[in-house]
Amino acid sequence: MTSSERSNFGSKLGIILATAGSAVGLGNVWRFPYMTGQNGGAVFILLYVGCVLLLGIPCMINEFIIGRHAQSNTARAYAKLSDGKPWWLVGYLGVITGFLITGYYAVVAGWCLQYIYAAAVGHLHGSPEYIQTYFSEFSSNPVKPIFWTVIFLVATHFVIVHGVRDGIERASKMMMPALFILLLLLVVASCMLPGATEGIAFLFHPDFSKLNKDVFLGALGQSFYSMSLAMGCICTYASYFTRQTNLYQSAIQIGIIDSIVAILAGLMIFPAAFSVGINPDSGPSLIFITLPNVFNQAFSTMPIVGYVISLLFYALLSLAALTSLISLHEVSTAFLHEEVHVSRRSAALIVTLSCSVIGSFCSLSLCGFDQLQVWGMSLFDLFDFVTGQLFLPVGGFLTCLFVGWFLPHKLVRDEYNNWGTLKGSFFHLYLFCVKYICPICILLIFMHQLGWL
Repeated sequence: MTSSERSNFGSKLGIILATAGSAVGLGNVWRFPYMTGQNGGAVFILLYVGCVLLLGIPCMINEFIIGRHAQSNTARAYAKLSDGKPWWLVGYLGVITGFLITGYYAVVAGWCLQYIYAAAVGHLHGSPEYIQTYFSEFSSNPVKPIFWTVIFLVATHFVIVHGVRDGIERASKMMMPALFILLLLLVVASCMLPGATEGIAFLFHPDFSKLNKDVFLGALGQSFYSMSLAMGCICTYASYFTRQTNLYQSAIQIGIIDSIVAILAGLMIFPAAFSVGINPDSGPSLIFITLPNVFNQAFSTMPIVGYVISLLFYALLSLAALTSLISLHEVSTAFLHEEVHVSRRSAALIVTLSCSVIGSFCSLSLCGFDQLQVWGMSLFDLFDFVTGQLFLPVGGFLTCLFVGWFLPHKLVRDEYNNWGTLKGSFFHLYLFCVKYICPICILLIFMHQLGWL
């Protein structure tokens, strides 16, 4: 397939919303609040925003440049630009990473659907012990999580088979505004609770005594993962960009949207949590164990409002998960469509079925089956470790070296300033970050995650 035959996004709004949808996911609505709670509130937010500017946006521009210049799926994009050198392996690493994440990410996305159902039928009302038992019994059930995982992948499949404009772009134009509306409604409801001002103060009044190495490295890692870097998503979407797309401006806009969603998620969770005396720093269990208890206590005098808030919250989570899963699915679909030369519909079906199998085994591995344990970890945890702590930082690090040190600077500059039609503001700063700052930052993230720093 030639680049002229490939679909493109039909509008600037479509580009921004689709790519922002890729970046905005459970990492913003789930991981960012509990990371903020564990790392000093406002101090972590200030560091996070700085790290997005220093690391996230330059790395996103890297993938924009590679994807748009090559007008190909992620694997072929790196191969086209490698000039016979083994840099093509980085592209294949991105495709494999995106594929594996699709499989186990769909499991967590499926949990969100179960909790929509649970909120709708009133199963999330009860004591803290009941809520914890409910999640433990559900996540270890051999059937229910698989059912919801497959449902989520089928919904993703439905969007993907309709193509770039009629599927991804159209869905993004509907889902991203809906996500923002739901988020704003929940923020307003949370901030109106008695005692909510303590949560707001925690979120926006920095306590610099909390500042230390771990807080900085946590913010650095969150900025990298939050923007869906090194998964193949950004590079694949950039291959659908038109030649008129302003890459620098688009990256800034997406970084702003990503950060706003993350901060609004904190503004949704912290006031509600502080109003009932709970500090939401409970880690990964936050959205499935801690928050149902928060909603139950915060709205105990208004059970109908609590019911609606719970339902809206898990609908919000599902939308965030879906926009990210669509971009992850597209990485593998585009690869199969262009490299294996099957129809887009067949490629999407292969990915959906394969990821359903992976997701099923990942889900079953949480049920205590010894056969699905590797090196003392469940398959779910193994996939999370391999992709999140190994593949992503390695892919991001190598991409920085590829763009900063291997690609001709003229090629990089031409893509950055649209062949001289744009001013190319901050190009030298961008290139300096890519060559020196970003590789060092990613190396620090890598070492910190493995406990070497």
